[in-house]
Amino acid sequence: MEMKTKIIKINPQAIDFEAIAQAGEILKKGGLVAFPTETVYGLGGDATNPDASHKIYSAKGRPSDNPLIVHITNMEALEKMVAEVPPSAYALAERFWPGPLTMIFRKNEKIPYETTGGMDTVAVRMPSDPIARALIDASTGYVAAPSANTSGRPSPTEAEHVAQDLCGKIDMIIDGGSVPIGLESTIVDLTEDVPMILRPGYITLEMLGEVLDQVKVDPGLIAADSDRKPKAPGMKYRHYAPKADLKVVEGETDAVVQEINRLCTELSAQNKRVGIIATEETKDRYEQGIVISIGARDDEEAIARHLYGILRRFDELGVDAIFSESFATAGMGQAIMNRLLKAAGHQVLEVS
Repeated sequence: MEMKTKIIKINPQAIDFEAIAQAGEILKKGGLVAFPTETVYGLGGDATNPDASHKIYSAKGRPSDNPLIVHITNMEALEKMVAEVPPSAYALAERFWPGPLTMIFRKNEKIPYETTGGMDTVAVRMPSDPIARALIDASTGYVAAPSANTSGRPSPTEAEHVAQDLCGKIDMIIDGGSVPIGLESTIVDLTEDVPMILRPGYITLEMLGEVLDQVKVDPGLIAADSDRKPKAPGMKYRHYAPKADLKVVEGETDAVVQEINRLCTELSAQNKRVGIIATEETKDRYEQGIVISIGARDDEEAIARHLYGILRRFDELGVDAIFSESFATAGMGQAIMNRLLKAAGHQVLEVS
């Protein structure tokens, strides 16, 4: 039976702690609350409660071997849930927590296997968003929270996106406005001999390299998905996908614009509606189709912040196909392309 989802607005600059207390009670009782973080909206449940984790998987339609990230607000909470906190974790926490960095540890018995996708490791993050932190503190202090969307869909960067996917399936949505970053956290595995980035994000390889002596990147980040059991969220399954067929066109700018125009003409002749993800520099060069600018090419933070919202906008517009330019910027470029390629099912057209 469909439940009634309560939606409440909370100003992150003036938090209504009474409303947060209500949300915290829902979590303590095993219910689900969607809430903003600095990265994307999360779907929260009590990470120590196996039933709550089952509910998260069910609400999202998410494969149960895809681990959930546990959100905390202090280092004491971390020390109580993992087998060991290595020195590298303290160093990273000092630099990047609270913030968009998730670390993977060996778990202890506090966090059930239902939360970790059956694995002996647990992914942990300390968000900086004031609403997220208040909610965690008002609950058990351990909130499992994947992105608050139907599994495989573009992640939600506004409460409205959450409502589109999860209204009637969860107890509450906290509307805290648009999120500032718009891409999920960087994930670093600290259970390996050399720390390894399993998912790129706002915290880049270069930033991690300023703290760690050694850090490597999982070779499968940009490649097509492997058959191995995922150690971190988003590694194995097609993610972030719009309803329309999405292809990424890579190459020199003039050639990319020319190819997208050619493809658009071809599909328009078949009465297909086409969406184009362009930049400020190229948006006026497309002759037909529905063109949406993701931002200036050198403004990678804007590109990251707008990506999921644009994919959802094309869903609303009912397009049949989407073509996107490639966004290999220097800092967050790897994170942006990781999400875009997963959304496209690794369909890339290379032009020259």
